Amino acid sequence: MKSLIAMTLLTLSLQSFAASKTYQVTGPVLEMTDSTITVQKGKDKWEIAKDAAVAVTGDLKVGSKVTIEYFMTAKSIEVKAGKKAKK
Repeated sequence: MKSLIAMTLLTLSLQSFAASKTYQVTGPVLEMTDSTITVQKGKDKWEIAKDAAVAVTGDLKVGSKVTIEYFMTAKSIEVKAGKKAKK
């Protein structure tokens, strides 16, 4: 019974994760820390959070050209009062 519940929870969490839209950014690595990686895309610098669980293939170092796959999730949403319409 416990294994059935565990499998159900795992399936639901995987479906939730798979439903998230993923994005990509490609460019040279400008800077890396234990928790971030910064890449150059055109004239913009993209700083993306990472942790030890991120899968890395190849020799990741500053100057390497990389493609990073990521997804965005809202942490909070604050609704601002709009301007009143003129009469």
